Order: sequence, then C-alpha cells, then structure tokens
Amino acid sequence: MNAAYSTDGQYIHPSILNADFMDIGTELDKISTADSVHVDIMDNHFVPNLTFGTSMVEQIVRRSAIPVDAHLMIEDADREAPAYAEAGASSVTFHLEAATAPIKLARDLRRKNVEVGVALRPATPIEPLLDVIGEFDMLLLMTVEPGFGGQSFLETMLPKIRRARRAISDANLEVSIQVDGGVSRETIERCAEAGANVFVAGSAIYRAQDAADEISALRELARTHTAH
Repeated sequence: MNAAYSTDGQYIHPSILNADFMDIGTELDKISTADSVHVDIMDNHFVPNLTFGTSMVEQIVRRSAIPVDAHLMIEDADREAPAYAEAGASSVTFHLEAATAPIKLARDLRRKNVEVGVALRPATPIEPLLDVIGEFDMLLLMTVEPGFGGQSFLETMLPKIRRARRAISDANLEVSIQVDGGVSRETIERCAEAGANVFVAGSAIYRAQDAADEISALRELARTHTAH
C-alpha cells in the first residue's frame, strides 16, 4: 500500500478555508510552493459550517499548481466521498465518525486512484482504528474541533499523536499522520516531535506577510524536530 508521502518527510498543506474566495486563483498561486492544497468540505450537518462541494473542487483542481487534499467533514461519507475522487482530488479523507463501512469505503476510493485518509475528531479514540490502520494512507488527527478556522491548538492531542505514531511504527506501516487545527510556528515543532509528518495550516499561512516564506519556515521547523 503506497502512502501519499514518505513518513520520513515533512509536508505542508495550506488550508484554503482562510483564503479569499473572491480571488481564489491568486490565493492558490500564493501557496504554490506547498506540497498540497487542503480543501475543507463542510455540509452544515456533520459540522456547523457550510463551504462547498464537488464543483468547487473541480475548479480548484484545474487551477491549482499543486495536488488537492480533500478533507470531508460531511455526513454519509460512504455515499458522498467517491464523488470527490471523481472531481480530481489527489487524496480524499473522510471522518471515521461519518462512515458506516470505512474499510469498504477506503478500498472503493483507492480503486479510483486516490490516496485515502481517515480523520478523527479530538474526542474520538484511535485505539479501535489501529487494527485496520494499514487500510489507509493517512491518519488525520484533528487538533481543534472541526468546523471553523482560526481555533487554538489543543495540546491534549499530542499524546494521541504519539500513540498513533508508535502503533504505526510498531506495525512497520507507511502511514502518514496529518494534523489539522492551530498549526503554526508555535505548535508545529511539538506536532513533529510527537510523530506527525503532514501539517495543515490555514491562518498561519494566509495571514503571513509572505505565504511562501511561511510555508518554508514551517517545513524547516517540522524537519528539524522530526520524531525518531
């Protein structure tokens, strides 16, 4: 099973949740040095916010210089998730809490030639997932409550990241750990030390004076604090 990225590398995925949607082309150009663009799909049911759907993802895929990483914060992931693979996303992550048959869904998505991620809310334990974690390319651990950008990082998620990385390493699997929520220069080091290797950052990048410089700084901080 091929992971989206080597677990030895460190990758930055800017979230366009913090972008100016009236000028999305320019906003995508700002982050062209990142590894992927993180697109948050919200349905106002699974989370109390509404963003956009497959048609917007198709437009972003056409316009973006880097791959699209779709994070589905939606109900009925079993039925809805495949459409985002068909829209051109390079990776599709669905929430465990929203899937009835997560292993079947992961295999269905992989047959559409996308990398597959599974996401957990902060209060959802990782332990029930560990026996089947090899079915996925990436584990997304939310470090804020999903639904809104600009929230403060939850320090209490660091032990969860460590447990996940330890279990993945013990099983000799190539599964990336992505963290999403409150990632910045102040928090990325601790996430990397705990075992994360894919970092979603929204406001930290889009509120920076130079997005490319911020991406570079975040990547370097993560690289120098990688868990061993």
